[in-house]
Amino acid sequence: KATVSVLYWHTAKMMMRHMLRRTYATKAGGNIGFIGLGNMGGNMAAHLLGFEGRDLVVFDTMAENMDTLVSKGAKGACSPKEVAEACSTVITMLPSGPVLDKVYTSSGGVFEGINDNTLLIDASTIGPVSAKDVSGKVAGLQKGLSFVDAPVSGGVPGAAAGTLTFMVGGEDETFAAAKKYLDMMGKNVVHCGPVCAGQTVKVSNNLLLAASMIAVSEAMLMGTKLGCDPKTLANVLNTSTGRCWSSDSYNPYPHAIANDIPSAKGYAGGFACDLMKKDLSLAVEAGQAAGVELTAGNMAFDLYSKMSAEGMGNLDFAGALKFIEEKLSKQ
Repeated sequence: KATVSVLYWHTAKMMMRHMLRRTYATKAGGNIGFIGLGNMGGNMAAHLLGFEGRDLVVFDTMAENMDTLVSKGAKGACSPKEVAEACSTVITMLPSGPVLDKVYTSSGGVFEGINDNTLLIDASTIGPVSAKDVSGKVAGLQKGLSFVDAPVSGGVPGAAAGTLTFMVGGEDETFAAAKKYLDMMGKNVVHCGPVCAGQTVKVSNNLLLAASMIAVSEAMLMGTKLGCDPKTLANVLNTSTGRCWSSDSYNPYPHAIANDIPSAKGYAGGFACDLMKKDLSLAVEAGQAAGVELTAGNMAFDLYSKMSAEGMGNLDFAGALKFIEEKLSKQ
């Protein structure tokens, strides 16, 4: 009897959750849709609750992520299609280009329910190649749709605080239409150029960031192994020509500059190695499309791929120093 009661309660709970998620306005109009409610998307979407008195309609494959926003006043949908049917603006924050393509084009996807003249804002980091492919499919529907790529910088803390930087690619008119939503979720919204420009700027930045982090890691390791005090070495680097963000704000050597960054906390938190590896794969793809040999980019992608393969993918990307010291320097 106890087992039956548990099963009954579980079934009833799931039915109630399903009914709650379906209580959204089905009439297309001024509703705002948000698909992808993970650590980034969930925090971003929360800033749109009550915006201009309009409903926020949300969807995620994880029911718990949806429940969090529904409990705050959002309306839940059971598919991307249902989000699109109810909204005139649809924002996505997803893990990759293939996932975005599936959300847009598969059965039950956005394209099946989309209304004419809908504004599509994609905040995922998918790279310029995927962004170009997706924007072409949007245009191919010939329904007067508008699309911007708007990848972000600032991580989960920035998403929670509403202080993200958005790098936006799109036509002037479309950027102007998207900006009011992005302003609610970030403090720095930059129009980088036409569609795909946002993705291009994002992967270009992270290519440079990864390469500089590896170089700073090598310099700090070499210097300290040869007897230099890490704080003295960091201070000189940060007042000399080698200065960069990876050295003066996010130094990978523990306690060389600060105690509140990942290197001082066992490389916990921050921007994970696996995420950097993903962004570097997009940069390498973009380099190939542009016909540019990315010597440093390919090297950085190789190192972070090996770091991930060694079981260090969850460490902050500044953990490159730890990987170089413990894995590569012993070979």
